[in-house]
Amino acid sequence: MKKIIVLFSFVCSLVSADVSVAVSIIPQKSFVEAIGGDKVKVLVMVQPGDSPHTYEPKPSQMVALAHADAYFTIGVEFEKSWMDRIKAQNSSMKLFDLSKGITRIPIAEHHHEEESEHHHEDEESLDPHIWVSPINIKIIAKNIYEALIVLDVQNSDYYKQRYEHFLQSIDATDKEIREILAKTPKGAKFMVFHPSWGYFARDYNLEQLAIEAEGKNPKPQQIAHLIDEAKEEQVHAVFTSPEFSDIAAKQIAKEVGIPVLKISPLASNWSENLITLAQAIARSSE
Repeated sequence: MKKIIVLFSFVCSLVSADVSVAVSIIPQKSFVEAIGGDKVKVLVMVQPGDSPHTYEPKPSQMVALAHADAYFTIGVEFEKSWMDRIKAQNSSMKLFDLSKGITRIPIAEHHHEEESEHHHEDEESLDPHIWVSPINIKIIAKNIYEALIVLDVQNSDYYKQRYEHFLQSIDATDKEIREILAKTPKGAKFMVFHPSWGYFARDYNLEQLAIEAEGKNPKPQQIAHLIDEAKEEQVHAVFTSPEFSDIAAKQIAKEVGIPVLKISPLASNWSENLITLAQAIARSSE
């Protein structure tokens, strides 16, 4: 009964809003609301703690999609499996690609000899986590703004004002991160379980070392290699996220004698999240 009431309330909010938009992940909701304000209602598909690589929408979410004016894609894996069914749920729903204009980079992989043959720059090997970079967020914001003024032209001035203010907040976040990392050596390495932070590393001249690749946990021989690599590269922390198991990360951290720090690339407070990551990297590099 509670789920029915929540769904009914959400559907009512979609119907009453100027624009109703569905998105794949929580950071998108934050970006859309920053520009759309109270003119836009947002339905998020991938729920907190779930992975956009493997998520399957709930029946109630598919029902709610019937009332959405638009779907904002961002290129995460679950969209490839579900977008045809999502479009079939609401044929009048417009689709907008928030990754438009962003050049994707290869996703980081661990450097095991037996896997070196798989380093191809095809679609599967490109990093989908484009939203962890302030540079990319500015492009995403532009795409959101342009979509909203198509969907709701009468409120164009409202969206423009909020869009420009959002750009200022992105610049302020970028400036703060650069100040935090000012004394961190270029090319400084940090170890992660899932390679979610490639665009962040690119923006700030860092390098992430991935424990897993393609969703697979490392084998014992690979863990031994990673332990040696962490020691050789003088890695000072291992970063994990709630969406993935941290067993291998804890094992490596214990052997190397470094902490495991949990931070999610899917957090809603994107600015605070990126600043927290920068602070952790800066501390671990001291």
